[in-house]
Amino acid sequence: MASRPELKEEDESSFCKFFRNLPHKGNDTVRIFDRGDYYSAHGEDAKFIAATVYRTTAVIRKLGREPGLESVTLTVMVFRNFIREALFRLGKKIEVWGSSGKRMDWKIIKQASPGNLQDLEDELGGQMENAPIILAVKVSATAQGRKVGVCFADASVRELGVAEFLDNDLYSNFESLLIQLGVKECLIQADPTKKDVELSKLRTIADNCGCALAERNAGDFGTKDIEQDLSRLLKNERSAGTLPTMDMKLAMGSAAALIKYIGALADPTNHGQYQLYQHDLDQYMKLDAAALKALNLMPGPRDGAKTMSLYGLLNHCKTPTGSRLLAQWLKQPLMDIKEIERRQQLVEAFVNDTGLRQTMQEEHLRSIPDLYRLTKKMQRKAANLEDVVRAYQVVIRLPGFLNTLESVMDEQYKDPLDAEYTSKLREYSSAFAKFQEMVETTVDLDALDNHEFIIKPEFDDSLRTIRKRLDKLRRDMDAEHIKVGRDLNQDTEKKLFLENHRVHGWCFRLTRNEASCIRNKKQYQECSTQKNGVYFTTSALQSMRREFDQLSETYNRTQSGLVNEVVSVASSYIPVLEKLAAVLAHMDVIVAFAHVSVHAPTSYTRPKMNPRGTGNTILKEARHPCMEMQDDISFITNDASLIRGESEFLIITGPNMGGKSTYIRQIGVIALMAQIGCFVPAAEAEMTIFDCILARVGASDSQIKGVSTFMAEMLETANILKSATKESLIIIDELGRGTSTYDGFGLAWAISEYIVKEIGAFALFATHFHELTALVDTYPHVQNLHVVAHISEGMQEDANGPKKKREVTLLYKVEPGVCDQSFGIHVAELVRFPQKVINMAKRKADELEDFSGKHEEGFVQASKDEVEEGSKLLKEMLVEWKRDVEQKGLTNKQLVERMRELVRGNQALRENAFFKTIQAL
Repeated sequence: MASRPELKEEDESSFCKFFRNLPHKGNDTVRIFDRGDYYSAHGEDAKFIAATVYRTTAVIRKLGREPGLESVTLTVMVFRNFIREALFRLGKKIEVWGSSGKRMDWKIIKQASPGNLQDLEDELGGQMENAPIILAVKVSATAQGRKVGVCFADASVRELGVAEFLDNDLYSNFESLLIQLGVKECLIQADPTKKDVELSKLRTIADNCGCALAERNAGDFGTKDIEQDLSRLLKNERSAGTLPTMDMKLAMGSAAALIKYIGALADPTNHGQYQLYQHDLDQYMKLDAAALKALNLMPGPRDGAKTMSLYGLLNHCKTPTGSRLLAQWLKQPLMDIKEIERRQQLVEAFVNDTGLRQTMQEEHLRSIPDLYRLTKKMQRKAANLEDVVRAYQVVIRLPGFLNTLESVMDEQYKDPLDAEYTSKLREYSSAFAKFQEMVETTVDLDALDNHEFIIKPEFDDSLRTIRKRLDKLRRDMDAEHIKVGRDLNQDTEKKLFLENHRVHGWCFRLTRNEASCIRNKKQYQECSTQKNGVYFTTSALQSMRREFDQLSETYNRTQSGLVNEVVSVASSYIPVLEKLAAVLAHMDVIVAFAHVSVHAPTSYTRPKMNPRGTGNTILKEARHPCMEMQDDISFITNDASLIRGESEFLIITGPNMGGKSTYIRQIGVIALMAQIGCFVPAAEAEMTIFDCILARVGASDSQIKGVSTFMAEMLETANILKSATKESLIIIDELGRGTSTYDGFGLAWAISEYIVKEIGAFALFATHFHELTALVDTYPHVQNLHVVAHISEGMQEDANGPKKKREVTLLYKVEPGVCDQSFGIHVAELVRFPQKVINMAKRKADELEDFSGKHEEGFVQASKDEVEEGSKLLKEMLVEWKRDVEQKGLTNKQLVERMRELVRGNQALRENAFFKTIQAL
């Protein structure tokens, strides 16, 4: 806390008055004031920052007269950490206010929201893991159905995407689109009355998908000026009215709201620079929010190890652009078998050629900067000479990439590598020839060693003069360095350093251990003490430093015209740089896939893909890729067969903690990995192409939003039933646990039967409703599997003498058949429940089992035909018994005896399995 800056407000009362008169902002916006070398926040924002950043109210001070304005200050570093947290995790918007120095001349200088980070990109630095997508949505709900129109953009890439599609009443397609695009912020029409059910549904879906919400007035979604606005924004479009997308009225309304929100027209550099394209929702596998969580696709806030999410496991990318592309691919698994196999072929090339893979990762890719960020700076006219040099350093590395690719000898991989990488890189390398020549001619590349980015002095007489004086000063400084080293008896290479500090300029640095040698010596003035040592200077060095700074400033002023010219020429290469960035990002992800496939505990294998709508999914010795990476885990492999007409619907029973959840989830993860083009964790794999993966996994309470566990479960299941097709993969891990056993089982049975009969999708259902396994008697393409547990009986001594003890060993193997026990009490024993509770639970469980008769000897589960046959025979016998009762006027004792005679004489009834279960009761 000691390093927190002190708020210096000369006219406190005027600032307090100014602040309190600012227009009202929503709770989702934080206002921060830039005060030069630190920042401040006030009022409710000060309390919010005190709670989230400092986690104490002690940092708040009052500004002005009573009652005072709550205020906190933030160093530059704290400010940067806060905006990352606020934008990426808390979904807040940021307003940064700046002042020109005049009295109360504050105005907004920067604004950012989770989907539009352009203004704060420099402050966020390399923390922007994924491209921030912002989306606007407009819906039309009629009795015939719901139509959804969206427009979306990565605000900094100058592309607008539009889509218009029909949806069901749960907006499943809209949810899939948010996930496919990785949307960070969603613009939605304001609902003043809060009674619009459709808008409420969209809000809930956006919230579930982790999108920040921004409400806009209905007027913003009007299409009156959209044609004119698009004509000004789009490239090569004389009239936006000629675009086929103009017929998409809802999408155009969304486009109008989005263009206004991101201020695209306000910046003249955007005019004529945007592209508009139509997004096809069906080109990628659809995922719902539940599947995203069930398959652990992206890192969660509580994930410790990197390998706990699929993204963390696969992200061995060496470039920021590669990491962003990987996140995009994970949410956009392919549906086209040719595209999938093309990626697989490239992965195989890098898997089989170790030298190629390692050279790309260790020598070439790791030295590539964030090219997209570089081009964005150039687009915004914010680039400098350093950015030009960084682009140049990429260009001069392209021959190295080409030499490595051209050295591949295996003919079967040469063509795919050439088509995807070599020919494109050769073309871009040629296109950059003039750019390379310009940089080498104009930029002083020798000065890069001192981290200086300057134009060559030979370019201008005055530059040459200044350069000579600067070089002489550097020699004088070096001489002073040697002199001080001799005076202090310190090694000038290992302990005493001459450095150009960003705050103190040229000065000396001593390691902290050696710093005592300058204490009490008047000729040495300390500047500061930091982690890496003590900075100090001398009168001579100070004088040289002042002259050096003045000359450097003059040099920069003199060269600024030339620098602007060089940056301007470099900016004309933006289109080629963007194409190069795309190719290198693609290569980075493919090489990362190969790296993971080779370095897994057991190598991954290339799956054989069946064309869409055909074939089966058969896995041999399959594993969960994230689970097998955990420490101290020896993963037990299992086979899986999803075969049309034979095993489309798998019911998995077995003990708690026995591995049911892992088994069904690993099949979903493997299916997704196969469709992004990666190899998969199995000895052999044959895969069908799924159009979507839908999941209902685990209890997801949302009590804060007024949704119970059971309600959340039913909403997820309703989404599955309305979205799934014959080509889908459904994963259900428990169902019906939030209500009574009978209601839960009834729902589980009905849902399972509907999936089997009406949808016909491949499905995996892990359950503790063992009665559900009877579905196999009616539907031959349902198969029962169980997780194996070994039970051993033994004796254990306690205070009351010897007693029986049952040991349960979980084997984590999945085998055909049914397991009729859950071993819940065993889990209670593992977590050391009090023995009295365990004994009581066992006694009560035994009572209930005795009551149901299910586990009694001779109990037989009746099939549907046996139930019908038994009911018919029983009815016939009861009719005959009733006739005897009415005709003969029997006593109660005789009535019972007559019933027994009828049963004894009816052999078919006595042998019926359904009648036997009734007798058992």
